[in-house]
Order: sequence, then C-alpha cells, then structure tokens
Amino acid sequence: MSKITGKTETIENVESPTFEPSKAVEQVRAVAEQGVEQSKEVLSKLSSDAETPQKALESTFATPKATSNEVSLKTIAALRANAEAGFFTHLEALVAVKSLSEFFELQTAFLHKQMENSAEQAKTLQALMLRATEDVSKPFKDAFEKAFQQREAA
Repeated sequence: MSKITGKTETIENVESPTFEPSKAVEQVRAVAEQGVEQSKEVLSKLSSDAETPQKALESTFATPKATSNEVSLKTIAALRANAEAGFFTHLEALVAVKSLSEFFELQTAFLHKQMENSAEQAKTLQALMLRATEDVSKPFKDAFEKAFQQREAA
C-alpha cells in the first residue's frame, strides 16, 4: 500500500492490468502482417522503378542500329554521287586539254564543284548525326524526367 503525498487517503484496491498472451500474439501478428504488406509495396515500387531504365536501355540500343544503317546508306549515296559527279568525264576532258590554262580552268571548276558537293554532304551527315544523338539520348532523358516528376510528387 502506498500513500500519495499531500493526501491522507490510501489506495488499497488497485488493480494492475493483466497480461493476456492471446492478445499479445494477435498484436505481434498484426505488426508482422503490416510489415509484410509494406515490404511488398516497396518491392513492387522498386520493380516498377527498375523497369523504366530497362525499357530506356532497350530503346536506346535499338536506335543506334537503325541510325548506323541510315548513316551508312547516306555515306554510300555520297560516295556514289561523288563518283558519278563526272569524275570520269572530268578525266576525259583533262586528257583532251590543249593548253595549260585550259587544264587549270577545268581542274579549278571541278574542284570547286566537288568542294560544294562535299560541304553539302557534310551538312547532311551532320544533321543526321545530331538527330541520331538526340534519338539515342531521348529515352534516358524521358526516363529521368519521369523519375524526377515522381520524386517531386512523393
């Protein structure tokens, strides 16, 4: 029996809570089930978060193959155009030259035309490579933006 200071009454019939093992087991089970559910949710989220980069990688690896085929075709077309641009006709004209001034005039005109063609072909290939770079980086950029937006929302 204890006395409370400042009061003269005594506490006699104080009941202490009884321990019931069945309720404790139920509480432990409920906490464990809640932990399992949370673990499943986290695993599901991690799994879905892992799928996004995987899809980005698959798309990224498919893009360079298509792009390299396109670059190869453009390069072959440029080489064919250069070969067909009158190279053999130019050689025939050079063989038929009667003076040195005519030779320089033909050669200068041919080289000027070839430089213009080469510059145009370089611009075309540069634009193609720029587009290819953007196509390759787009899946990663999209995945990053999506992940960033999801993190901001959370």
